[in-house]
Amino acid sequence: MADEKPIVGRTKHGELTLDQIAELQPGLGQLMPLMSERYWICYYAAKGGNWALAAYQLNGLRSLFKKSNTTRPKYKGMLERYAKAIFDPLAQSIEAKNFTEFEGCYLQGIELANEMHVTTHHPEIIWKLPSTPPQHLEMGPCV
Repeated sequence: MADEKPIVGRTKHGELTLDQIAELQPGLGQLMPLMSERYWICYYAAKGGNWALAAYQLNGLRSLFKKSNTTRPKYKGMLERYAKAIFDPLAQSIEAKNFTEFEGCYLQGIELANEMHVTTHHPEIIWKLPSTPPQHLEMGPCV
């Protein structure tokens, strides 16, 4: 087996081994800013009554968590517990269009995320909800 050729992918720029391609996959350091933005947008969309956008952002968060579970399997259990404790109730409050319930759960999500940062030896990462909504999307109800 020592003389087997490694599996490679070819592009017009050259070849990459399967191991090189695996190393290119994003870790949590790359995915967390994307999660942060979606979580921020989700809040202000729900607050503004754009429930479809809130649901879209939450679904995007679930997708990013799924990617994280694949690229960083050692955090899979923790991320799955977070999704069950926070994303599932958020989805229910979005479906019910109940901002009061949404906000309570959302704020618990911030606390839990920050606790997880401490648990994973990153107490320097303290997420907080930005005081202003994103300016690049409509946060009000859809027409």
